[in-house]
Amino acid sequence: MSLLFKENKPMVATILSGLLIIIGLFFTFTGYTTIAALVYISSFIIGGFHQAKEGLQDTIQNKKLNVDILMVLAALGASAIGYWMEGALLIFIFSLSGSLEVYATNKSTKAITELMNLTPESAMLIQPDGSIKEIPTSSLSIGDKLMVSKGTTIPIDGILLSKEGLIDESAISGESIPSEKVAGDEVIGGTINLQEGITVQVSKDSSNTLFAKILRMVDEAQSTPSKTATMIEAIENKYVISVLVFVPVMIAIFYFILNWGWNESFYRGMVLLTVASPCALVASAAPATLSAISNSARKGILFKGGSYLENFGQIRAIAFDKTGTLTQGKPVVTESFFKPEEDKQAIINVCVAMEKTSTHPIARAIVQAFSETSDHELVIENLKDHTGHGLSGKAYGEEWKIGKKDYALIEKNTLFTDKAETLQEEGKTVIYISKNNQVVAYFGLLDTPKEEAKQMVDYFKSQGVYTIMITGDNPATAATVGAIVGVDEVKANCLPDEKAELIKELKIKYGSIAMIGDGINDAPALANASIGIAMGAGTDIAMDVADVVLMKNDLTQLAYSHQLSNRLKKITIQNIVFAISVIVLLIISNLFQLITLPLGVVGHEGSTILVILNGLRLLKTNPASSKIK
Repeated sequence: MSLLFKENKPMVATILSGLLIIIGLFFTFTGYTTIAALVYISSFIIGGFHQAKEGLQDTIQNKKLNVDILMVLAALGASAIGYWMEGALLIFIFSLSGSLEVYATNKSTKAITELMNLTPESAMLIQPDGSIKEIPTSSLSIGDKLMVSKGTTIPIDGILLSKEGLIDESAISGESIPSEKVAGDEVIGGTINLQEGITVQVSKDSSNTLFAKILRMVDEAQSTPSKTATMIEAIENKYVISVLVFVPVMIAIFYFILNWGWNESFYRGMVLLTVASPCALVASAAPATLSAISNSARKGILFKGGSYLENFGQIRAIAFDKTGTLTQGKPVVTESFFKPEEDKQAIINVCVAMEKTSTHPIARAIVQAFSETSDHELVIENLKDHTGHGLSGKAYGEEWKIGKKDYALIEKNTLFTDKAETLQEEGKTVIYISKNNQVVAYFGLLDTPKEEAKQMVDYFKSQGVYTIMITGDNPATAATVGAIVGVDEVKANCLPDEKAELIKELKIKYGSIAMIGDGINDAPALANASIGIAMGAGTDIAMDVADVVLMKNDLTQLAYSHQLSNRLKKITIQNIVFAISVIVLLIISNLFQLITLPLGVVGHEGSTILVILNGLRLLKTNPASSKIK
């Protein structure tokens, strides 16, 4: 509670203002009207100082009027005709709504700014003589070597110098399983070392780390309003001027035409000034947008502005890159065929023993597929790497080859290899294994789609969004992946500039289109899309080019973002309709003399509080939207 007051000083002033009103009421009922008036004035000054100061500063600096001015004038007007309590009550409730707006802003940013606490303020610097010195993280330079003890947080982005490390990266990736690192791998500031002490070399200065970029992006996003909030802000000045002109006219009508008497006419004018103020309307969009941005950021979805989040729910088409976006980004063995008369185990042993010497993705896929059942003691004699073709060597007294068709396949058109042609037609990569120039096995490999890819595509199709996959890969592979995930259209053999041109064409056809890619080869397409979304755990180019960054590489976040955008739109519309309805109802009630100033204050400022609280609902994850349906 004390922290709340420390972070929200207007709330302290609001509470003091409310207490003084209660004290003033006591003196009023006991007949001490003069003392009561002084107490109400004190409540007026304490509760209204912050709002009046901001209103005057905004008016002077930006040369425009705002709702704060209307509230202050209404309270002054009520006090001028002896309604001290009503004036103080107006300021109190107006101050309360302002305090809640500050609370909403603080609440929406708190979860994000807590990231700052994930990176320690000090680091253990390894001196040239080998000694360790504790220094501020902010004073580290690129190239410095650090000691990170077991269980402590890595203070800054760097390169692992130790042979190996086990790092808890859940703060950045959301994955609960620790990441195994080897010498030369990148480590991220704010993640935790789970093994024995490791040595890290600083690769980025403190202002350029991943967490620093996240904080900058969120800060920029929260300072960039949505289109709805911008539109409301644009009409605020004109609306306030209209009210300031309208109120005196109505007072004149009350007094000269309706003959209500001066006090009653002026009183009704002050009620009108209060209830016609667009406080609730002004607060309809901004708190909701801030809350939604914070909600998405906590899940690792970083929007660069409120307008991108607001517009994401309005897209009519969505385009995907294939490799690394819809697929895992690395091939896996999907089929394996062995000649029946051959020793299958011997073939597996040879394949693993030969391929484990290579760092090629296909070699790694084969090792991963068969390493558990292979003989790791087998040694390949005369092992040779024929770059671009395959490997050769001797084992079990036989000559072996593993690689592409033209390299390993000597015999042609055998019944055993007929299935290989089908695999190639499906867009799969086929690797052949030969023994003494006779094919004894072959494998089909494919960069398989991510588990959640089809569910995500199905979700967007169910929302009436056209789905298209744009890839530089060959048509056969693209068609296979496209069929598995179920996209509406597939475009293959596209170079980066061709992807960008295709996005432009789709924008003309569908109006609003999102593009999801890895942020590097897809940069031109991302830049030309209505909303560019980058996969890639926050790589530099992804953050620079895209409008949205999916930090966790999780495609379900796309559906979550779409649903969150729709919720934002729904709540904003609710707030706007409610705010306008309350204003109209209160104005009509005042014209028929059905409400008093206190009731007008409660109705109008109460509606402001309600729209702020309604917007704060977006801070919470909606269980219905946490999964793809």
